[in-house]
Amino acid sequence: MRFFSLNNRQETADFKTATLRGQAPDKGLYFPEYIPTISNEFISGIVHYSDTAIALEVIKPFVGDAIPSKMLESIVEETLSFPIPLVSITDQISTLELFHGPTLAFKDVGARFMSRCLGYFAKDNKEKTIVLVATSGDTGGAVANGFFDVPGVEVVILYPSGKVSSVQEKQLTTLGRNIHALEVEGSFDDCQRMVKAMFADKAITEKLQLSSANSINVARWLPQQFYYFSLWKQWPDKENPPVISVPSGNFGNICAGLLAQKSGLNFKHFIAACNANDTVPKFLNTGNYTPTTTIPTISNAMDVSDPSNFVRILQIFAQQIPGLKQKLSGYSISDKETAETLQQVYKGTSYLLDTHGAVAYNALAKYLEGHPQLKGVILETAHPVKFYDVIEPLINEKIAIPEAVQEQMKLPKNALLIPAEEEALSNYLRKFF
Repeated sequence: MRFFSLNNRQETADFKTATLRGQAPDKGLYFPEYIPTISNEFISGIVHYSDTAIALEVIKPFVGDAIPSKMLESIVEETLSFPIPLVSITDQISTLELFHGPTLAFKDVGARFMSRCLGYFAKDNKEKTIVLVATSGDTGGAVANGFFDVPGVEVVILYPSGKVSSVQEKQLTTLGRNIHALEVEGSFDDCQRMVKAMFADKAITEKLQLSSANSINVARWLPQQFYYFSLWKQWPDKENPPVISVPSGNFGNICAGLLAQKSGLNFKHFIAACNANDTVPKFLNTGNYTPTTTIPTISNAMDVSDPSNFVRILQIFAQQIPGLKQKLSGYSISDKETAETLQQVYKGTSYLLDTHGAVAYNALAKYLEGHPQLKGVILETAHPVKFYDVIEPLINEKIAIPEAVQEQMKLPKNALLIPAEEEALSNYLRKFF
């Protein structure tokens, strides 16, 4: 399998090179030269396969011979070492819980897969690999945990000051060793801009082996397909496939879902559930793609105005917007609607959503109002405890904090505050020269 740059089809790389680079030298995101098709026989018999076997069937075509089969199987087993249960909330709406990993967030899957791939690739490198990542919340903790003490890899995480939850901040700033946290005086879009600039800075790339652990990296993005195959395996009524509502910030998760559907999964429809940062919902309604200044919300991991992965979604649909609109709808949910949904669902069903799941639930409920014959699934991307400081006042209850999180909350924060300027990040990276 080769991957080409979305800026230039002639700029290609294999899985190893695409993983190590993060993005192409021309700043384009890598995209597979073809989308593999999973056989109807495999999909129809999916309940008879283990989660590892399913994931291997999905990921093997993309990895090719870059990783030996036995090693890839071991990587997949370690990646999927926790459950991904499908849970019913109401007769019409269920949730796929993606928060049972070590950092209580859906990004554990992609971060664990990528860290183990990069660890395998890095063992042959004489130079250290510098993983550079911007986070709006959960990516930072998942990447920090996944890459902690991986030999030959240093991780530099940028996060927007005051715009991540207290649990998220502790998860990405307390590990130390090969994990370095930079607190940026700006937004997530600033962090992402600064990271992209380093990959285009020859003075940096000539001295350092840079890679990215955001969902722009194929090794982070592609394994997110595992969620959707797990969902299909557990879905009880395969004659009536569900509508899937995905909390969407940088659009890596929903892009993986649309890729899985293109590979052969038969979902009814996808919903991009966004908060006040509504660039994509507006585009789907008007045809105009106009990012604006990022708006802070209580679903902070989705505070992204210019999502990187949307160009990949366009590529999946060969730039054909009418075809895209048949498969994807977008909703923008306000903080007020988010809070009310969280309260109402908890009061009515005893199921406690996190703020991002509440955005997805509200968007799905709106869609189902016009399609009452259908059923739907939200992807619950984080444990509510990660946002306890927002959720507890809404429900007037304390959320039980898992023991591992309790211990981490006691650790001192270790982060360097820097301005939202490319030069500040460049100067920091020079210490690794």
